[in-house]
Amino acid sequence: MAMNPTLPSQGDVPTGQIIQVPPFNGLPVQVAAGDTWQSLAERHGMRSDLLFEVNGCPSALLDRVFIPGGNPSETTIASTALGYPLPAPATLVLSYGWQPHPQRDELVFNSGIAFSAEPGTEVTSAANGTVAFVGDYNGALMVVVNHRSGLQTRYGNLENVGVGVGDAVTQGSPLGNVTGNVATSFMYFEVRTNSNEGWIARDPGLYLAELELQR
Repeated sequence: MAMNPTLPSQGDVPTGQIIQVPPFNGLPVQVAAGDTWQSLAERHGMRSDLLFEVNGCPSALLDRVFIPGGNPSETTIASTALGYPLPAPATLVLSYGWQPHPQRDELVFNSGIAFSAEPGTEVTSAANGTVAFVGDYNGALMVVVNHRSGLQTRYGNLENVGVGVGDAVTQGSPLGNVTGNVATSFMYFEVRTNSNEGWIARDPGLYLAELELQR
């Protein structure tokens, strides 16, 4: 519907109607006067070269540009500011959204982000909530915390987890420690919101002010 605003909201699509089908999740945005590929990319938290390629490498900037990974309601969803899950702002080693695969010549969608973090670094809850899951995820432990207003945060690549399912936590409560060795150590983090389709991944940059400063 976002890609085809002239379609009827109910009933059958008219026979012969031409519709735009996006190659993956995303939304079209109107290009403002003075916009460039770089300014659009910075505004939506992605790389300008990827944005350029996704839109077909046009010779000139289009009037409307397709933004991968976007959601029409995403800017209104992020009304809850979250606390930083590490003791201090850390370098991002994995960004949210569509990124080039490190081995294959294709784009892949990252539903979360990863922070560079020393082994043993304490990971804390980003907001008050209730622990919904503790278990194995890609060979390490993950903690999932449900918060108010259908918000959820996920913390991966942990060890020494000190909470269990059903435990109430507050913002800043210790959840566990980063696992791994110095060369590969990181902390994985996701923000999701509840919907009729399940828990949908959101851009953590909409919730963590510290990430906005890194863009």
